[in-house]
Amino acid sequence: QVQLVESGGGLVQAGGSLRLSCAASRDILTFNAMGWYRQAPGEQRELVATSTRGGGTNYADSVKGRFTISRDIAKNTVYLQMNSLKPEDTAVYYCNGDTVLRSYWGQGTQVTVSS
Repeated sequence: QVQLVESGGGLVQAGGSLRLSCAASRDILTFNAMGWYRQAPGEQRELVATSTRGGGTNYADSVKGRFTISRDIAKNTVYLQMNSLKPEDTAVYYCNGDTVLRSYWGQGTQVTVSS
């Protein structure tokens, strides 16, 4: 059973930073892509950032220049560095891993940005 475990969420003031971590229970290079999504109350889950097996990255327009996705292959961990946080970044952040057969999700970690 593949597990993705997020950590690093919390409460931060606007303009602050947080780093989220997603630890996978298997080699992250077995995923076609890994990424971060978020869901605010009453909203649909949306893509934040993704990283492909080959190292390519993609970001939502709303986070470009502020968020950075990275990975540590040796630790089977994907990170999301979030800088210049805004109140509208408040959401539950989910780690995702896609394979040919299915998509895996973590349990989510809450990020709250106060104004």
